[in-house]
Amino acid sequence: MTATGSQEPRDPARRGPGAGTGPRPGPNAGPDLAAQIVLVARGDSAAFDAVFEQIGPSVFGLVKRVIRDPAQSEEVTQEVLLEVWRNASKFDADRGSATAWVMMLAHRRAVDRVRSVQAESERERRTAVADIPYDEVIEAVESSLERERVRRCLNSLTEVQRESVTLAYYRGYTYGQVASLLGVPTGTVKTRMRDALIRLRDCLGVAQ
Repeated sequence: MTATGSQEPRDPARRGPGAGTGPRPGPNAGPDLAAQIVLVARGDSAAFDAVFEQIGPSVFGLVKRVIRDPAQSEEVTQEVLLEVWRNASKFDADRGSATAWVMMLAHRRAVDRVRSVQAESERERRTAVADIPYDEVIEAVESSLERERVRRCLNSLTEVQRESVTLAYYRGYTYGQVASLLGVPTGTVKTRMRDALIRLRDCLGVAQ
């Protein structure tokens, strides 16, 4: 979606937690939001920064009212703003204001997250009360223990290594996209990934 010579902005997470929990301008302050989103659709990362500063606090506030959990609210806020970057060309001023469009994206993402968490809780509840054969119970326990093991090994990585691994393997970005999101050369991302995978292999005890 980016224009020639442009690149995706840095990950909103790198702008600090809370995505605007302090006294920043509201959605009605600063440059015209619709005009900025039009520029974002052309790949203008500076315009995206302006959009982030202008609407980020309101997005976080709406998401937090729906989800309530601050950490998950920050994560969903980052997802919403990245969605604005990727889909800015879909904004149609004839169908409503820019603020309403962004808030619609935010509300949809927040509701999806709540439904996902509720569905996971329901699955866990059904599993707990179901009459499951012994072998399936053992398999479920081993799978849970393996996930915990992987989580523990991920936490042993440095912050920059974990960030790169998360974007590449859990969010499906290419090395080039990860480099653009983090604002570093692709070679740096490859080095981080190589070092991270070596550490993960050693932590998990994977045979070479």
